[in-house]
Parts: sequence; C-alpha cells; structure tokens
Amino acid sequence: MSQARIVVLVGSLRGASISRQIAEAAVSTAPDGAEVAIYEGIGEIPFYNEDIDTAGSVPAAAQALRDAVAASDGLLLVTPEYNGSVPAVLKNAIDWLSRPYGAGAIGGKPVAALSGSISPNAAKWAHGDIVKVVGVAGGKVVEEAHLHYAGWGERFGANHPREDAEAQRELGEALKVLVTAASGELVSA
Repeated sequence: MSQARIVVLVGSLRGASISRQIAEAAVSTAPDGAEVAIYEGIGEIPFYNEDIDTAGSVPAAAQALRDAVAASDGLLLVTPEYNGSVPAVLKNAIDWLSRPYGAGAIGGKPVAALSGSISPNAAKWAHGDIVKVVGVAGGKVVEEAHLHYAGWGERFGANHPREDAEAQRELGEALKVLVTAASGELVSA
C-alpha cells in the first residue's frame, strides 16, 4: 500500500466534542504508510457565496481548505447530527470543496463518513445527507468505510474513544478501507 494522505473534517467545532474525540481516535489507528490528520480551521471559513469565490478573492481560510484537500488522497468526515441533519460547518466545507463546478478539490476523492449521536438513530439521517452531498459534490463515497455510533454520549462520555478497544478496532478497520480506496485499490459508488 503506497503512502496515502487522508484529511479528516470534524462537524463539531466544540474542542472536547465526542465528534472531535472520535476523529482523534481514528487518527491514532492510521495504518502504516498513511498520513491521517484532522484539518483545523473549518470554523473560520465564511459561508459559501459565489460573489466571493472569484479568482483572486477566495477567502484565505477557504483556499487553505481547498489546497489541503487537493493535496490529499481522501477524506474522512466525522459528523454528529444536528436537528436531524449535517452540521452547517461541515456542509459549508463541502460546498467550498465542490467549487469551481466540475473541478472542485473533492472531485474524485474517496470519502468515508463516521456518524454518531446521543440517540439510538446513530446519526443515520446526517449520514444519509452527507453521503448525498458528497456524491453530488463529486466525491467517491466508500460505504465500506462508514461507521455509525448510537448513544455515543453514554458510550464515550466518561472515556475517550481511544480507551474503547472495540471502537479502536472499528475505526482501524474503517480507516484501512479508506486508505486502500485512497491508494486506488478500492472505490465503491
């Protein structure tokens, strides 16, 4: 397996959120030969507006995200569920990554989603929405790498997911599938 670079986008801006902790745990399970890193700063990106997405005037925060994803081999999205859907900050990042139309940084990149919530639904509505948005934006959804966590407040509220052997195993397996896809060996539609 060749070196693969995976960018992780976290859909919660709260520093100690379970979404953030899941992302940190996922990074710690990166297989050999893979560079997996959480992207910092999606909260600094302005809402997508075509008026400011013009040559020479793209906001620096949006351009930095585009550059990071363009230089990567794949994306891992970690999303909680806000009011039955994807948090605005994560949707906004994908909107910026989908432009310019037909040539966005997300185009053709393997993408996996980890979703979770305090409910027994395991953020499956947010997951469904993120899969739809990623597909429309041009990303290649890797369903085999997806995970859903129900009741994650109870499961991970007292201990970081890095301390949960089952979560570590699941995250490691999901990342291995994503890295394999990012290395060009497996991509599903």
